[in-house]
Amino acid sequence: MNAASASNKSSTLKENDARQMGRIVSVTGSQAIVLLDPHDASKSSQNNSSPELGTLLAIRSSSSIVFGMVSALSVPVPSHDSAANEMHIVELELLGELPLDEHGEPLTFRRGVSVYPCLGNRARVATREELKHVYSISNTNSAVRIGSLQQDSAIPTMVAVDELLGKHFAILGTTGTGKSCVVALILRAILKENPQAHMILLDPHNEYSSCFGNMAEIVTPSDLNLPFWLMTFEETVEVLIGNQSDRELDASVLAELIPLAKSYYAAKNTPSASGCSRLQRRTTDSGIFTVDTPVPYRISDLMILLQEKMGSLDQRSTLAPYKRLKTRLEAITQDPRYSFMFGNLTVHDDMASVLCRLFRIPVNGKPITIIELTGFPSEVTNVVVSVLCRMTFDFGLWSEGYVPITLICEEAHRYVPEDTNLGFEPTKRAISRIAKEGRKYGVSLGIVTQRPAELDATILSQCNTVFAMRMTNEKDQEIVKAAISDAATSLMEFIPSMRDREAIAFGEGLALPGRIHFDPLPEHALPKRGAASFSDQWTKEITNTEFIDSVVARWRASSAPETIADLTTQELENSDTNDHQENTETTPSRSPAQGLENFDRRSSIETQTPPSHQPDRRSENLMLTSKPAPSIRLKSPAEALGVGGFARPSSNLENASENTPE
Repeated sequence: MNAASASNKSSTLKENDARQMGRIVSVTGSQAIVLLDPHDASKSSQNNSSPELGTLLAIRSSSSIVFGMVSALSVPVPSHDSAANEMHIVELELLGELPLDEHGEPLTFRRGVSVYPCLGNRARVATREELKHVYSISNTNSAVRIGSLQQDSAIPTMVAVDELLGKHFAILGTTGTGKSCVVALILRAILKENPQAHMILLDPHNEYSSCFGNMAEIVTPSDLNLPFWLMTFEETVEVLIGNQSDRELDASVLAELIPLAKSYYAAKNTPSASGCSRLQRRTTDSGIFTVDTPVPYRISDLMILLQEKMGSLDQRSTLAPYKRLKTRLEAITQDPRYSFMFGNLTVHDDMASVLCRLFRIPVNGKPITIIELTGFPSEVTNVVVSVLCRMTFDFGLWSEGYVPITLICEEAHRYVPEDTNLGFEPTKRAISRIAKEGRKYGVSLGIVTQRPAELDATILSQCNTVFAMRMTNEKDQEIVKAAISDAATSLMEFIPSMRDREAIAFGEGLALPGRIHFDPLPEHALPKRGAASFSDQWTKEITNTEFIDSVVARWRASSAPETIADLTTQELENSDTNDHQENTETTPSRSPAQGLENFDRRSSIETQTPPSHQPDRRSENLMLTSKPAPSIRLKSPAEALGVGGFARPSSNLENASENTPE
């Protein structure tokens, strides 16, 4: 050991001696008690004062430095005399140790304690160098900075990306604590170091579009292409039938007719044997289609099958399910809010292009897709989330993890609630499957919620890294306390009193549990806020009322058109008696397949007709009686007044498709 090294070691020992504050008087398997030295006015208050809660103390043992976190402070026998030397007790939770080599130099920090401190060992506040060792990430190549340690702001808080994403993570905190900022901060830090990432963020409040600049592919209801045929049978039933009383009857009709419609489309659009692989030819074999097979079919084919079945039925009582479905199909295909599902005039097998856009393949400088959910019909939002989550998992499964994908679910308690009577079961099942099995196939999950108590406990238990921000609800606090697996459970006591942008961070993605302070986001990367400034807004008189017209127009545009999908069976039976009679008199007895063959002949004639002279297919009893009115972009109140607004629009109706599905 050279002279410089000896000198540095000597100065370090002197500094450590000056930081000592007490001795060990009790040791258990996971805890220790320190009796603080009597106060000495001749010593500096910094070195002799009582440590704060959450402070990391160091205890030198025979072959290592043991670290414990202050979990409680007490004076067993308090005195009214301020000059009296009271007994001050510090309770520690033992977290880990820093082994020392033969020269007394620190090696690598490890959790758990192998050599416990002895009675009488001295305790002191950990030095900055020791904190750096304790909170460092072993694999620095995959670590990113997200903030600093509350005990010492010079110590960066690093997270291991592979551990954070590979084993899922959760960001919890009450409204207003800065969860959205933390989500943006963590994702921006990861994307900065991993520009070829593949992320998809479900944004229920349309607040993240400004956070990532040109790195994000923003998907809105007006430009999302999510064909109806990508839905599973449960999802299709939710959209077309809902929760009406005769749900089972209508669902059985769909279960019978959808495979037939898929088979017909495949029969007329099967690639030639020389132009596709054996697997592709097999997947287009009409004999293996089920209601859940993600292959295209036409709504018009489904309508013809419905009409054929209605024509072959003799009893009016059995017509009700078919009429309800026909009415619902007519209404939903004309509703511009559903244009992202039913808006294409022609049906194409574009599943590959849908996957490429959603999962950023290739990335093309935009490694994250933000799905803005505001603007989707409320009754179909759960279905959209279900389709996206299920496709994320299935893509990982069938690609065997070739492209790792991270799904971030904001307001997760909406989609995977603890109450079994709430939520949409396919959505809960899709997210649960990612949480339980996703890491095997390169699919990771990020959960964000302000109500952990309302979130399915199974989902939260699968998140191995947790950032717990301020929470005042006792049930929420209990859920988080139950989730922590480390010894530092006392950190949870800070949760009700933490400041904004602070969190208790623990789990696989961090070296050690701790109270951290997140780095600030640049002004241009802050999420869009929806809270009004009442004190500012209420000081101004609103004299221009033109914005009211815009409010009314947007309000009406967001409302669903009236349908008779919820009419009772009796009302449907009595609604059009002559319709059934006409079908039975004019339509000869034939099978659905024969009807589809006739329809195919009509389709081939249309294909040969020049586009400018094509007949309107909707007039051929396809039940699509009118073309939906073009949707226009309606100005927000702020735009109508020519000023900036604080609120996000309740729906996005820009560029809605003017077409109806074939």
